[in-house]
Amino acid sequence: MWLEGGFGSNLPPTISGRGVMRVEVSEGTVIDAKAETVYRILADYRVSHPAILPRRYFGPLTVERGGVGAGTVIAFEVRLGGPARRVRAEITEPEPGRRLVETDLDRGSVTTFEVAPATGAGPRASVTIRTAWDTSGLRGLVERLLAPPMLRRVYREELANLAAAAVAAER
Repeated sequence: MWLEGGFGSNLPPTISGRGVMRVEVSEGTVIDAKAETVYRILADYRVSHPAILPRRYFGPLTVERGGVGAGTVIAFEVRLGGPARRVRAEITEPEPGRRLVETDLDRGSVTTFEVAPATGAGPRASVTIRTAWDTSGLRGLVERLLAPPMLRRVYREELANLAAAAVAAER
């Protein structure tokens, strides 16, 4: 039996009868730039996207295939409170111009970038970064407790870098 929820929601983490927990972490903001500009930065894995990654958490990002949007395969190192972990991910665009998804090819975690026009004066974009993964056991308990606050901190920094890049791109 599955229970809905996860971190980032007001519901408990998803739990299956097999002891698997679903952990979900999200952070969002509104950026004073056009949604198209913001999405273009996120989808460009050769230049723009690597430039917004917080250096203290991410090693260099390399493009193995493609480079812009769907079909791109990337590799990078991430450091979150322990030794660096190598990640390989494939990019899809379920809704081009609005939703970009990075799927970890080894662990199956999914990070989604959602971009939409926001209401208000001038061009504005609403942006959310959301990561979800399944985990279990003692490792799952530790991830469930420690990962959400760490990832939210990373995402706030990444979103601030994205905002600065998008505003600069529109000048």
